[in-house]
Amino acid sequence: MSPNHASKTAEAAPRWRRRAGARPEEILEAALEEFVARGFEAARMEDIARRAGLSKAAIYLYFPSKVAVLEALIEAKVGPLAESVQQIAAMGAADPKTALRMMATAAAFKLSDPNLFAVPRLVIGISGRFPEIATYYREHVVEKARGALETLIEGAMAKGQIRRVDTGAVVRAFIGPLFFEAMWTHVLGGETALNEPQKLIEQQFDVLLSGLEPRA
Repeated sequence: MSPNHASKTAEAAPRWRRRAGARPEEILEAALEEFVARGFEAARMEDIARRAGLSKAAIYLYFPSKVAVLEALIEAKVGPLAESVQQIAAMGAADPKTALRMMATAAAFKLSDPNLFAVPRLVIGISGRFPEIATYYREHVVEKARGALETLIEGAMAKGQIRRVDTGAVVRAFIGPLFFEAMWTHVLGGETALNEPQKLIEQQFDVLLSGLEPRA
């Protein structure tokens, strides 16, 4: 084969080759890196494909759009946290107060991972321009976790473990400090308490549950 022929063959070869082991999970990891580096709106499907080692055409076999990629990231990264909260609520019906502590501790450990919090951070940043993404996140993550939390709070009140209070207010008091800590750590770069999740939850529950103790 002549050098010129070899050169033409190389030029005609496809620039991108799908790795034999490439999976949607790898695409999602590449997408998260691209979204964090460039922002959701600036990132392009071809840039995600490049990071994943795929052609632009190949990535569309898995995801029809950037919005679909972000929805899949929500399911993959944050969805399991909502599901674990639901599981804890289902298993903790006999002792809701203990289950609440378990739920908070599990959430604190998860939120210490910057890759997990990168997804809600992205959603918050674009929610005004992409309200459908905010709706998707609320329905597939927040409402699942909130429903499970409300079930445990109602159960704890029914058993006399905590006094009768407004369930919605307790949900906010429960979630608020954890969400603030994640924002403070991963967005604002403040000193973190998430490196000691157990201690963080003990302190939070000391404040929260002292205010919820049954009154004579």
